[in-house]
Amino acid sequence: MLTAIDTNVISCLWSKETASAEVATHLFKAKQEGGLIISAAVYAELLAYPKATKPFLDTFIETTHIQVDYHHSEAIWHKAAEAFATYASRRRQAKTKEPKRLLIDFLIGAHASLVADRLLTLDKNRYETAFPDLKVFGL
Repeated sequence: MLTAIDTNVISCLWSKETASAEVATHLFKAKQEGGLIISAAVYAELLAYPKATKPFLDTFIETTHIQVDYHHSEAIWHKAAEAFATYASRRRQAKTKEPKRLLIDFLIGAHASLVADRLLTLDKNRYETAFPDLKVFGL
């Protein structure tokens, strides 16, 4: 079972937040159950983490045996676009004040939906709403 990882999971681990021990347990278990993968979008966001460098990130990925998928197929782009359009329409109709989501979140969700068996994230509700067919688990 291949598990896609959202950016916030790894940044939680790096920041040593309260949930980091639980995150580490989930990551270890997911690795044992079949492996870990991140999309190129997650890689890009992780490189923007404070004090992260390319050598640091690449070493982390290598030592944790996380695969990086640098190729986003046309299907991933279409799925992300459809979910983003649905979200934008819902947001316009509701005239909500909730924080605006970025396209990158939808790329991460679409990638997980089409390439992995599930997504590990700290934003479970957000991804379940946008990708109802995606198995999402998190804290």
